Parts: sequence; C-alpha cells; structure tokens
Amino acid sequence: MEIKFAEVSDASMIHDIMIKAFMEYKDEVPPSSALEETVQTVFGALKNGEQCLISYIDNQPVAMVRFQLKEEGLYFYRLSVIPEKQGQGVAKKILSSLEDYAIEKGVTKLLCKVRMTVPKNIKLYSSIGYEIFDEEVVHKPNGSDIKVVSMMKRLQ
Repeated sequence: MEIKFAEVSDASMIHDIMIKAFMEYKDEVPPSSALEETVQTVFGALKNGEQCLISYIDNQPVAMVRFQLKEEGLYFYRLSVIPEKQGQGVAKKILSSLEDYAIEKGVTKLLCKVRMTVPKNIKLYSSIGYEIFDEEVVHKPNGSDIKVVSMMKRLQ
C-alpha cells in the first residue's frame, strides 16, 4: 500500500472514493452530507488549504482522508475506504500515516467527529487509541438533528 498527499487535481478521484464509501449511509436520517458534495466543492476545499491523503493498492486509489491543521490539533473528516477494501486495515494504515504527519508538524492531538448512529466507526477509532471527549447534537439546515461524538487521540 502506498499513501500519498493529494493534489488539487485529484479532486475528482477524492470525490469518487468518498461517494463510494459513503453510499452505505444514504438511508440514514438524514443522509451523510458527504453525499451532497460535488467534485467542485472538494476542488474548492483543496484550493483553500484543506489537505488529503490518498491510499493506493496496486496503483489503484482505495481510500482517502481529508484534514486540516487547526489550533487545537489536526482535524480529519470524510475518512473513506471503498466498500471492497473495508475491513482489511486500510483505514488504520491511512490514519497511522496521518499520525506520522501530525507528529512531524508538532501537532499533539488528532480530532474527529462521528455519528452516534455508526457504532462501528466509534469502535474503529477507539481500537486505535481515540477517546470520546464530547457529545453534541448538530442541527442541520433541513431541520434534522444528528447526534455526534467528538473523539481525540493524544500523540506523545
């Protein structure tokens, strides 16, 4: 497996991986906002400083994670593994690369938010050292509410 930093020109590939991965949440209420994103929104985010790691197996993109360095730590989101590669440790490997990058940048915390309705994701992050430090209800513009937990992993 090879993990590389994305270029702005990778926006279409990043979007494709994300949509494939997030389709399993299309029937959630409400569906993940990841499914509303377009190649253009991903492109714009990358142009405006968002970063992304892409994981390749046999030169084929299979996973990605988008992130930003913030004052409180490295905040990541939209971690996506294509369905046929899920459950094979790909997410853990890309998160390990993200940790290495954070350490290299002197960042001491990795942070993410996870829907409480997706316990398998909370379990995944917990299994590699993340802890829940907050719970909140996110109010979406369409009037729906989503219960989420904030998770954090402290580095060195």
